[in-house]
Amino acid sequence: MYFGSHVSISKGYLNAAKTALAIGAKAFQYFPKNPRSLSVKSFDKKDTDNCAKFSKEHNLLSISHAPYPTNLAIDDQTIIEQTILSIKNDLEITEACGSIGLVVHFGNYKGTDLLKGYQNIVYLLNEVLEDWNGNSLLLIENQAGQGTKMGMTIEELVQIRNLTKYPEKIGYCFDTCHAFASDLWNGDNHQAFLENGEKLQYFKHIKAIHLNDSVYPNASYRDRHANIGKGYIGEKNIKRFLELPFLEKIPIILETPQSQTYTHQEEITYLRTLV
Repeated sequence: MYFGSHVSISKGYLNAAKTALAIGAKAFQYFPKNPRSLSVKSFDKKDTDNCAKFSKEHNLLSISHAPYPTNLAIDDQTIIEQTILSIKNDLEITEACGSIGLVVHFGNYKGTDLLKGYQNIVYLLNEVLEDWNGNSLLLIENQAGQGTKMGMTIEELVQIRNLTKYPEKIGYCFDTCHAFASDLWNGDNHQAFLENGEKLQYFKHIKAIHLNDSVYPNASYRDRHANIGKGYIGEKNIKRFLELPFLEKIPIILETPQSQTYTHQEEITYLRTLV
């Protein structure tokens, strides 16, 4: 299985891929640029090409993650235009690095009419993808429900993809902590989750996993990641989740805390004992 973690690009994209390989990962995630800014980044094409080449040579899978301010549901026209340019820039970098896709969230809608928030999401996705012809996909991630309770159900995620003009350019990233926090998946409803995902053809478009335990209990609507087996999801449910067949050939990325006493390298080694 392609276990990996989020890595830094502070020393470049090629170095990020090398860092992943050095810790024993078979996959990695990175921010394509400053994670706290929507500004457009001029990137070193030689560095991204080398990252793509190195990843291919070492059978490393990768995804990127859009900066934190990226909000598909935003209402402010000025920020909408800025967000469109930012995501297009992120996709260009993602493609240049040879990555599967760019992870984005629905975000939070600040108004009172949630329908308008969903309309904003569809509009923004259409604007971003209209002239995008690369292989990298836009990967919509399920949300925990913190703030506006959007993007928490399979039905929402599938419907938004289907309502866009370019569903073939969109896939999904599934986050276990978010799913647990929103009560989409809690271990106890494992079979119902599987049946619903199959019925709605959700699983066939999952291209990446964020594998995180949860600091808070089920249905808390709070997004706080814990190390695998050390949170409320627990080792038993994580192990059961890892048995799902569609996980075999996609990146499974840790976004968990790491410290001097417990690194991602050690956590990846632990994950391999579970499978």
